[in-house]
Amino acid sequence: MGFRGLSWALQSRASGYGWPESRGRLTTASYDGQVTDTPKRVLLAKPRGYCAGVDRAVQTVEEALKLYGPPIYVRKEIVHNRHVVATLQAKGAVFVEENEEVPEGSIVVFSAHGVAPEVHEQARARSLKAIDATCPLVTKVHQEARRFAAADYDILLIGHEGHEEVIGTTGEAPANIQLVDGPDAVDKVTVRDPSKVVWLSQTTLSVDETLETVDRLKRKLPLLVSPPSDDICYATSNRQDAVKTIAPSCDVVIVVGSQNSSNSQRLREVAVDAGARAAYLVDYASEIRDEWLEGASTVGLTSGASVPDELVMEVLDLLTERGFGEVAEVSTADEKLTFSLPQELKRDMKAAKATRAGEAAALAAHPLS
Repeated sequence: MGFRGLSWALQSRASGYGWPESRGRLTTASYDGQVTDTPKRVLLAKPRGYCAGVDRAVQTVEEALKLYGPPIYVRKEIVHNRHVVATLQAKGAVFVEENEEVPEGSIVVFSAHGVAPEVHEQARARSLKAIDATCPLVTKVHQEARRFAAADYDILLIGHEGHEEVIGTTGEAPANIQLVDGPDAVDKVTVRDPSKVVWLSQTTLSVDETLETVDRLKRKLPLLVSPPSDDICYATSNRQDAVKTIAPSCDVVIVVGSQNSSNSQRLREVAVDAGARAAYLVDYASEIRDEWLEGASTVGLTSGASVPDELVMEVLDLLTERGFGEVAEVSTADEKLTFSLPQELKRDMKAAKATRAGEAAALAAHPLS
């Protein structure tokens, strides 16, 4: 197997992080054309792991713990990753399902997936100090829903029923929003006015399946309006593109991510659709079964957008122990986007810094004898 007619680079992690010899020999040469088969190799997808929204959300909880001290309550999982949640719990974060579980007057952080307006109202009613860690790209979809609802459009929200992001977006305009859970749900769609219909989507969907759903919707509703910009986030698209690039040359693809992570599940599906013989989703390296690797010469490796890279490195260690000594990082995009912390947290951090500076100045002016 090999890549044909593609221009891509095998880039060394040594340029940014260093590459221990224990993790095998890393291919660093650029190549344009076909990759020849190499016994027992790993194709490491890039981009992978943390996106800007996840990084912001996790930092929000960490900084809140430093600033206010534990416990910091978090409504729902801050991101859909078991390891991240367990790590934050160990630092003093308390994860709850609803605001009612948070003691009155306490601090609560809303997850990266976003919440409905009524959740903010509930927090105010309980005098909670709310810090909203919703990903800005999810917030953009909420704003679009409000805007089209104000213009009395029917809104077809493409997404997965029960997902927290879908629940939050639907809460912005429940009377106008109708869920479309994949291409097969299109036949059930009914609208009031075919000339006033718009589609929006969950940010973590399969790009190809969403395009198929939109195509079917447009055949049924020719005047369907598209959102002003893509709702599927850049990180979701980039990680799927990277997997599509490596999958045709892989016997097996390992996706590091949690079962309740929509974008991680989509990566596993995309890998198989793109040509991998099999693909598996694991939280930890210890979950990989030896029979998955039997007869494989090339293993693809990637991770969902809420996965810290240390978990990917542990998988690489295991693959090295199993004889996959060649590691080539296949880069399809260079991500530089970052998001600032929530304003309510930044404001308190700034005030705390000013207080510390004032105390230091007072101490310098009147040192203890």
